[in-house]
Amino acid sequence: MSADLNSVPLEDPTALAKFGNLDFVARMVVEGYMIGQHQSPFKGSSVEFVEHRQYTPGDEIRHIDWRAFGKTGKYYVKEYEEETNLRAYLLVDGSGSMGYGASTLRKFDYARAVAASLGYLLVSQRDSVGLITFDTDIRERIDPSTNQMTFQRIAATLDGMQPGQETSLSTVFNKIAPTLKRRSLLIIISDFFDDLEHLGQALKQFRHANHEVLMIQVVAPEEEDFPFNKPTMFRSLELESHRILVDPHRLRSMYLQQYQEFLAELTQICGHNRIDYIKLLTTEPYHKALGAYLASRKRSVR
Repeated sequence: MSADLNSVPLEDPTALAKFGNLDFVARMVVEGYMIGQHQSPFKGSSVEFVEHRQYTPGDEIRHIDWRAFGKTGKYYVKEYEEETNLRAYLLVDGSGSMGYGASTLRKFDYARAVAASLGYLLVSQRDSVGLITFDTDIRERIDPSTNQMTFQRIAATLDGMQPGQETSLSTVFNKIAPTLKRRSLLIIISDFFDDLEHLGQALKQFRHANHEVLMIQVVAPEEEDFPFNKPTMFRSLELESHRILVDPHRLRSMYLQQYQEFLAELTQICGHNRIDYIKLLTTEPYHKALGAYLASRKRSVR
């Protein structure tokens, strides 16, 4: 499928979703965003020596600088330009709460389009990208690769997904952490509606293992401003039997206060763990995620 970028509504996620599968949508989003941009500074094109960094499990032993070990007693690895390319995982939340969507796309549909767009951008920069999807457990895993076919597998996997059951992010992340044998960038796309104390502990594991983390929170407009004004039946998207009829006027102020406290605590957790964080409404263009990612990379390189 092909289309003139001028005819594609890149600013409107809901309209863009009608243009085809995620492979096509991701290409349109990234190509539209990158028009007029400078060539990415993160591409590696040589094997020129760049710098030392401390050895971490999973690094190739042949790159250990034994002279540095003799002087310091510590293992350091010679890092080369071609090896500064990223190894990234897209971690996509497919739990029941991600199935919410009223005036816009479901959060899950928005999240997987963001993931596909970031995946296409990474592969275009010759970075390695992989995918882990989860709800109550890890559902799909594709290990990172720079191969264009890997991106197509990622897009097809996301296309075939549907939101599942309730989840505990911390429980799933605790399962994922030991399987990550090499230092990576973890791009986590979720609403993060979970116990934040346990989530913070799980994120510390990722950072303790020297992984970089970018958290992209996907939120529906109704979750942001709670516009309901008539008696409304609310049901859990993760537990079908949980339903409650409420008067929104009585609930609104309490909900908004707790929601803002939740966001403040989540932001604080990210700050304490040196994790980049961005919140995206499902009404906002996908390229905001691309901008957040590139800004995160610039800060990391500095």
